[in-house]
Amino acid sequence: MRQGRRHGLSVEQKADIWRRWKLGESLHEIGRAFDKDHGSIQFLLSKYGGIAPAIRRRSDRALTLAEREEISRGIVSGSSVREIARGLRRAASTVSREVTRHGGRTVYRASEADDRAWKSALRPKLYWLARHRRLRLIVASKLMENWSPEQISGWLKRRYHRNESMRVSHETIYRSLFIQARGALKKELVQHLRSRRQIRRSIHAKAAGQSRGQIVDAISISERPAEIEDRAIPGHWEGDLLSGSGNSHIATLVERHSRFTILVKVPSKETAAVVEALTRQVRRLPASLRRSLTWDRGLEMAKHKTFTVATKVDVYFCDPQSPWQRGTNENTNGLLRQYFPRKTDLSGYSQADLDKVAKQLNQRPRKTLDFETPASRLHASVASTS
Repeated sequence: MRQGRRHGLSVEQKADIWRRWKLGESLHEIGRAFDKDHGSIQFLLSKYGGIAPAIRRRSDRALTLAEREEISRGIVSGSSVREIARGLRRAASTVSREVTRHGGRTVYRASEADDRAWKSALRPKLYWLARHRRLRLIVASKLMENWSPEQISGWLKRRYHRNESMRVSHETIYRSLFIQARGALKKELVQHLRSRRQIRRSIHAKAAGQSRGQIVDAISISERPAEIEDRAIPGHWEGDLLSGSGNSHIATLVERHSRFTILVKVPSKETAAVVEALTRQVRRLPASLRRSLTWDRGLEMAKHKTFTVATKVDVYFCDPQSPWQRGTNENTNGLLRQYFPRKTDLSGYSQADLDKVAKQLNQRPRKTLDFETPASRLHASVASTS
């Protein structure tokens, strides 16, 4: 992976990320806007289940930083608590408690007191479903029967029309599922939602045509044979698209046993174009190196059946939001950023250019291979099996 100093996001940048997410921008689009990997953006959003946290505001009755600075100046000038309170138009008891709470007159500092007060204002809050065990159990049981949150909410309203404590909105159910800090509904229940998403998506994402959708007859990674897991046999690949500016992409294939890399030029990320380009490239491989392909959940492989028929290569798909399940490919994509930095227009590279980059990468020794090169490891493996 590319090494470098990590730069955090400011409060303003985080607010802009939530604004973009609400407008329906994808993780990749937001990542490109901030020069961040889409996984970093997902990590930020997933902490809150894709639902923007409420903006914290000070109570009108709480002391402000400016008032605390006036208290600090009053202490330095030797004013009494009552004199300071009169200047602030506050009760003397308010000023007295403020000074005592933060160390007394000798150590009171306005900025430190304000920071401490802001942090201590956070209070753990039990949410509606967390407080009502009976209601929570009913909601969980209906989710396990594959009822949608809206169906559950509507049914509860009819079933308990005289008991408001046994009602809950569908939004509250969604929030309890996606925001695990609420501690009400178990995360596993998300699997019973129709979309099976782990975080909440904006309604504008669907309107803009950015919904990930479903891959028909996708074979889960959990069904992969054991021989793929232990990397003992060559011919099992991991794949993904490496993205650049201007909606440009490169398909990357990495062999699990040797870490041998193949780069494939694709005209677009449309499934027909990607499958055709991959099929053409994979069919050039010897039969012993055509065993399986593990892909992310991207719709560019929606026509995986066409690929399998043409190549005799079975395709397995990672679980949603689990790119780490094809970690060899993820790590290789990180290495490729040395050749194709972020925001690079990838459409200008020919297949010959990509082959040169792949050759360089395959001739670099790898620590994970005991500093053998992927090319020599693959060559030795093929020779031993032929």
